[in-house]
Amino acid sequence: MSKHRDDKPRVVFSTNPDFKPENDDNIEAETLPANQQTLYVALERLKGGKVATVISNFIGSETDLEALGKQLKTKCGVGGTVKDGLIMIQGEQRDKVIAFLGSVGYKTKKKGG
Repeated sequence: MSKHRDDKPRVVFSTNPDFKPENDDNIEAETLPANQQTLYVALERLKGGKVATVISNFIGSETDLEALGKQLKTKCGVGGTVKDGLIMIQGEQRDKVIAFLGSVGYKTKKKGG
């Protein structure tokens, strides 16, 4: 038995050459306006003693999240990544990120120490 029980049928093998599984994962959430969102900005220690600024609690589509991540990376002048609903910016950029998000219209809260 599987640990994950959901009502979705799991197809192991199909002899139909035109078979395509149904994906409910393609449905994207509609992005809320900036003034209705509160984003959390935190610092996270990575291996090697490096620090990353993490922005979480974004409600919206993956493309809008990636666009916001690109704007933040450009504004801070550093690299970073967008994955699993989080934006990670290299370095301790929390003050720059909060200032930029505030100017764009997002409400922000510092998370952690």
